[in-house]
Amino acid sequence: MSTPAFRRVLRRESHSPRTVAMIIAVVLMILVLAYLGTEIVLYLLAQPALLLGPAAQAGFLIGLPTERPGWIIILAGVVLAIIGFVFLFLALAPGRLSKHQMQFGERAVLVDNGVIAASVAQHLSEETGLSRDDITVGVSHRTVDVTLRPGLGIPLDESPLKSIVQAEVDSYELTPSLKPRVRVQRPTQNEDEQ
Repeated sequence: MSTPAFRRVLRRESHSPRTVAMIIAVVLMILVLAYLGTEIVLYLLAQPALLLGPAAQAGFLIGLPTERPGWIIILAGVVLAIIGFVFLFLALAPGRLSKHQMQFGERAVLVDNGVIAASVAQHLSEETGLSRDDITVGVSHRTVDVTLRPGLGIPLDESPLKSIVQAEVDSYELTPSLKPRVRVQRPTQNEDEQ
């Protein structure tokens, strides 16, 4: 699976393309440019401006540091910096989808985290004898979070369960590998009677 084509396909299918963020940025830019273009055309035709004509906009920007309170300028700068940081983050962050690569011979296989969670839960149900409804499994990019809710009097220890989950996850040969976290939630006497 080390060919460039496999790596490119796996990366494309396991990472978000950021299309929505790009469309929002482009639409906002088009709206701003359309407004500025409209104001310039109205100014050239000697018509009244929609909001501020080009001369009034330039005067506003030139007088901004002296005519406006400093806290307004600082607040506007912070807002613009936050918007810029969000767009920068969206441009540079990997944007992983909830999928893992699975080794399967010479084929590229991507498995959804929900499928991995269901498989681990089913395996634990068969190993422990607990109902599938008493097992909750969540899969993130690096961890498998398992919560078991046995009835009263059913002895379950976390360390053997963690070994069972680790062996099951290791058998999938996932990339990146997953680390298990196992919790056993014991019901109280009142919960068991209901």
